[in-house]
Amino acid sequence: MSRPNFVVILTDDQGSWTRSAPEVVTPAIDALAAAGTEFTSFYCASPVCSPARASILTGTPPSAHGVHDWLRGDNSGNDTRGVHYLAGLDTTPAVLAREGYACGHAGKWHLGDARTPAPGFSRWYAHRDGGGPYYGAPMIADGVEATEPGYVTDAISDHAVAMLTDLAAQEEPFYLEVTYTAPHSPWGPGQHPADLVSLYADTDFPSVPVTEPHPWMNTAHTELMAGFTDRHATLSGYCAALSGADRGVGRLLAALEASGRGGETYVIFHSDNGFACGHHGYWGKGNGTAPLNAWEPSVLVPFIIAGPGVAAGRVEPAPTSALALHATILDLAGVPDASSEPGDSPAIEPSFASHLDGRAGEPDPSVVVCDEYGGLRMIRRGGLKLIERLEGPDELYDLDADPGEEHNLIDASSHVGVRAELHDELVAWFAARCDPDRDGWHRPVTGWGQNHPVFAEVSDAERYASG
Repeated sequence: MSRPNFVVILTDDQGSWTRSAPEVVTPAIDALAAAGTEFTSFYCASPVCSPARASILTGTPPSAHGVHDWLRGDNSGNDTRGVHYLAGLDTTPAVLAREGYACGHAGKWHLGDARTPAPGFSRWYAHRDGGGPYYGAPMIADGVEATEPGYVTDAISDHAVAMLTDLAAQEEPFYLEVTYTAPHSPWGPGQHPADLVSLYADTDFPSVPVTEPHPWMNTAHTELMAGFTDRHATLSGYCAALSGADRGVGRLLAALEASGRGGETYVIFHSDNGFACGHHGYWGKGNGTAPLNAWEPSVLVPFIIAGPGVAAGRVEPAPTSALALHATILDLAGVPDASSEPGDSPAIEPSFASHLDGRAGEPDPSVVVCDEYGGLRMIRRGGLKLIERLEGPDELYDLDADPGEEHNLIDASSHVGVRAELHDELVAWFAARCDPDRDGWHRPVTGWGQNHPVFAEVSDAERYASG
């Protein structure tokens, strides 16, 4: 086989629980899972969009690339012209482009100025800001900013299908990333087509827990609080948005099949971060609570990969980090990753390409998965999970016995030794991977957004929004 192609599809704020909820209508994503391998313990690098996306593209944690919170853009009053948060950092498309790949992007960027293509991309259609209303979205096409009159999910799909058709007609291998704003809010009346909302008219979502707000629920997020006061309408909007993205996935898969290059293409589907819709007593992700959280609904994301040599209809339960996707794609492409050469800092997590054929054996219980959000860090090894905060409180869970994280063992005498071991491992993991000039641990990251890159000459008080 010649060098493979890649179609990488990314949703926004999709909890992994949506993959097992029978009410959620996603036939195209289901078909992709049947054709490939689905990871059920796949962890994002940060439970909020921009840091997670930067980590997916670079293979490095937020304290190495310096994107610590969601980025406040033009819709927040910031002028993003010429501001590129990943300046100087290698990304997956930039590396692939140097190796002869043609790269395209359709959808949400949210890592700085989207008016011009990011390095590596020769085809570009991007949301100016990263989020907002589903109708009237500010989009950039061929360097021109225009208001999209239609449903933005369909517009992203339209451009993505056109790019895929064009890329597949060329001789060189291609990489296409399709990044939906769905199912991120807003979910209210008029935000989603009636035919999508009507899919959920007759269900009361029995698989989604009905809970009271957790004491840490950030009540200032009125749109999230609506999940408690108007549960059916809010869930219907969330799921309708996801079904809209699924409709686009179906179109992409059909276009790939029609191109004749499906047999040499890896299709990857995942989300930037997780999301709770009442699970564990909160709506939202890492910034849905105060203090910020790293509970399973926030950090677990769906992940599916199908393509040459990938076992079909297989479920992979081993904990896996989104930080490894960069190295995995380069590995599958046969492209050397200069950042992981011997002697370099172990910033890049190792590829999991060798685990895709289903012959890797039992999961390694010693595998470590870490997560961060400013002064919040998490480590999971085996079934044990430690969450530490710069200003507390800390948490320790045995996920095998307590998958819902209901029993905090942080002060349990029976777990003193385990807590100390995990703490030391957590500290060592970040020490080996962080850039001291970009480390987010001691910075005032609140969950209300980041205004400037870490290399901008402003104070941290200006850099991070406080509410």
